[in-house]
Amino acid sequence: MTHHDELRLLPWEGPEGKPCFLSADDSSGYLSRLADNTEAVQLGLGADLLKSASEVLSDSTSTSVDLRALAGALTSALRDVLRVAESRGHRLSPAAGAVQGDDEDGPRLPAAAFG
Repeated sequence: MTHHDELRLLPWEGPEGKPCFLSADDSSGYLSRLADNTEAVQLGLGADLLKSASEVLSDSTSTSVDLRALAGALTSALRDVLRVAESRGHRLSPAAGAVQGDDEDGPRLPAAAFG
């Protein structure tokens, strides 16, 4: 049986917006595959939305209604992507994400990342 700290965060919310978790030893089970497929769809939709956002933002005729709709869609997509990243991060083995230069507070970005 899976230990409590090995629960998988699923890419959808439960009642009242609470997170859903899966406890399963078999990552090829029905719910695991459904979660994998849902994550793939969410990431694909986020990528498509990013392309659309660039178009809306570069269009000088975009209205405030267009921008509000875009902000809402981007917020939803970002929420999904962050949930996928959190879920996948929890499933990495501790050594898999470690890089030289990381410390107990987590990974550090290279100085070049800040310009």
